[in-house]
Amino acid sequence: MRFELSAEQELFRETARRFLDSETPLSAIREMWYWPTGFDCSWWQRAAGLGWTSLMVPEDAGGGCLSGQPACDAAIVAEEIGRACGPGPLLPVSVTAFAIANAGHATQKETLLPGLLDGTSVAAWAIAEAGDAWSATDLRTTIAVDGDAVHVSGRKLYVEAVGSSEWVLVTGRSQVGLSQVVVPADAAGVTITTGRSVDMVRRFGTLTLDDVRLPVSAVVGEVGGAAQMVERQLQLALVLQCAQINGAVGELFDRTVEYAKCRFAFGRPIGAYQALKHRFADMLQRLEFSRAIADAAAMAFDRGDAQARELAQVAKAYVPDAGLDVIDDCVQINGGIGVTWEHDAHIFSRRVALDRALYGAPEWHKDALVDDLGLVSSS
Repeated sequence: MRFELSAEQELFRETARRFLDSETPLSAIREMWYWPTGFDCSWWQRAAGLGWTSLMVPEDAGGGCLSGQPACDAAIVAEEIGRACGPGPLLPVSVTAFAIANAGHATQKETLLPGLLDGTSVAAWAIAEAGDAWSATDLRTTIAVDGDAVHVSGRKLYVEAVGSSEWVLVTGRSQVGLSQVVVPADAAGVTITTGRSVDMVRRFGTLTLDDVRLPVSAVVGEVGGAAQMVERQLQLALVLQCAQINGAVGELFDRTVEYAKCRFAFGRPIGAYQALKHRFADMLQRLEFSRAIADAAAMAFDRGDAQARELAQVAKAYVPDAGLDVIDDCVQINGGIGVTWEHDAHIFSRRVALDRALYGAPEWHKDALVDDLGLVSSS
């Protein structure tokens, strides 16, 4: 299923597309490969002015969405960013803003949300740890409350936009359960090691927390009571991630269709040959399946359905690999030029390959789905 866009949502989509096409065409994305942060702060503020950062925050906290379905609206932006392989910390900012707006106390909302909403500050979410640990049950980072202070120790990997962030939402385990805490990037005991990624513009880093001491007011929600919120954050991350993948795959697919119409072999466009017609049909089928499950996951998230977790995991289990299959076919149809730096195919492939690995690879989500069904190995 694909949700139908309202007139307001369609205008929102068109505005995002025009903004990305004019401000960050692929020629600019190539130049940003050499930038340490991967995006321009003033550009991100203009993007925030279009409402990108406000969607996952309720109106009473300064945000607002178009349709009453914030994840669906955010997925529209994510898909357009994927189509352009665009820059910017949409995913980490959306997730952290959602967490603070829904679980943070009044002071956190007053001090942290305005900067995120107007684009003048950036925040990161630190959950992953060594061993490709994305599940809350595998975390080893400790959050210990001692009187009016909280001590945070651990090492977080694959933290998106951490080098550009003023603060980081850290997920870890306390004596009484899963907890989250806001850690300023310049706090004593915090070490940020910035790095690159295979993507042209998205930057990641490692966050080391060496007995970071913070006031207990830095805790988001109740100590030990973050499990449900962390689950929702993971669902939202998967929804936005899959929408972004579909945007990238759909754009390269459309470009390849146009190429097949004008590339002639033996006196005919190569797209006129039956073998390629069938191949394009198969590719489009996989793309439409991907769009359908990603949209279903977004709608389930907004409704708070009991199936929201399952649909988000099904989307992550299917969308990245289906997308890479389509991209591989597109590269082959484009011929030798498709594997060169000069051709744009690798830019889309990089984006999808990166998203495949983040927030758990498809294999991990397939295993989790099987476990939830109560199925066990026959061995």
